[in-house]
Amino acid sequence: MKIGLYFGTFNPIHTGHLIIANHMAEYSGLDQVWLVVTPHNPLKKKSTLLDDHQRLQMVFLATEDYPKLKPSDVEFRLPQPNYTINTLAHLQEKFPTHKFSLIMGEDNLNSLHKWKNYEVILQNHDIYVYPRINTEVINEEVSANASIHLINAPVIEISSTFIRDSIKEGKNVRPLLPEKVWQYTEHNLFYKK
Repeated sequence: MKIGLYFGTFNPIHTGHLIIANHMAEYSGLDQVWLVVTPHNPLKKKSTLLDDHQRLQMVFLATEDYPKLKPSDVEFRLPQPNYTINTLAHLQEKFPTHKFSLIMGEDNLNSLHKWKNYEVILQNHDIYVYPRINTEVINEEVSANASIHLINAPVIEISSTFIRDSIKEGKNVRPLLPEKVWQYTEHNLFYKK
């Protein structure tokens, strides 16, 4: 089974995340997309970041009606700080019959060379890249790598930061969140202060 790993804090998960994840599951040859919730780094203080399990719950609520999209808490059990290469090794060991790939925005492609063991990632895993509104030119050497697949997905410019700021300001962001996620954030008064 071909699994695409879509990493994020998902603070909160929004319709843009779902559009990208579903597009990858439907149009890139992947069988499933796992939305990997990245845990809070205990060394970094970030008051706007919800608890790991609250964010995982939002991803669960957002994806439960999409059979090809799965929430994942795999990184919750790995030593922190964690690196993508460690997550990939852990998953490959746990699911030896699966083929794991990464999903990332075009804006992250130019910094790939700074990732720990990025050469090993490129040798052993495909990377599916979705477009972003980007002023930087993509590094041709990186994008020419056979492991890199540029996917013609919709360009989504919704950010979790914008949503959090808007909620704090009392704005109605309901259209930007999956309905169950909106209800969960409202019920728990998330991001209000």
